[in-house]
Amino acid sequence: MQHTRRATALALSIVTGALALGSAVPAGAFPPGTVDAGPEQVHVVAPATLQHWDPVTDELWAYEGNELVLTRAGTNPDDGVRRPFEYAVVTKGPELADVDVRAEVRLDEPVSVNNRDVIIVWNYQGPKRFYYAHFSQDNTIYPHNGIFVVDNADRRRIDDQWNGSVGAPPAVTDAEWHDVRVRYDADSGEIAAYVDGASEPLMTATDTTFSGGRVGFGSFDNYGRARHFRAVGTVS
Repeated sequence: MQHTRRATALALSIVTGALALGSAVPAGAFPPGTVDAGPEQVHVVAPATLQHWDPVTDELWAYEGNELVLTRAGTNPDDGVRRPFEYAVVTKGPELADVDVRAEVRLDEPVSVNNRDVIIVWNYQGPKRFYYAHFSQDNTIYPHNGIFVVDNADRRRIDDQWNGSVGAPPAVTDAEWHDVRVRYDADSGEIAAYVDGASEPLMTATDTTFSGGRVGFGSFDNYGRARHFRAVGTVS
């Protein structure tokens, strides 16, 4: 499957007001910490402001400096499709097909809560159509610590590591900040999720259900926070 490529790099950023939404950006003009991209890709840098994020439930979220904070667990939508309760999607910038998402995340619930998690969302097309990577302390239950697709039905686990009783090693076991990264190739459907700069992915999968959409952050039924959220990809 071929996707439309945009020949100029576009950006959404808060770097001293120097970059305007949708403006062409010269090579090397992106802020420190953004991911590298080729000339056919776009950068989306989503600061922690209400103007850049659309949560499922506004009152559950706070914007504290450079941190996007889910302050407490969301509520089960209970509408026949089992999926993450609460998340926010990036509203500025284009929808992306191929995408490389990076952020620093923290699980805020006590480590005594074994199922605590945060999720990275991509190719979001609506509340019942998206991918997400679930970064959890637990790896022994089907909904935890894996890669999933929601396609107008209960979330379906697609990662290679799940063997029916255990999955990849736990992604996060403490209350510290961790770097997470999710890469998706829309043509091949290859997905890779990384933690803390590892050269090898913690979780992998292959799926081509969706070929474009928005990115986001949240939790299945817990709470946590993210900062330095950014993505590089091709416009869908």
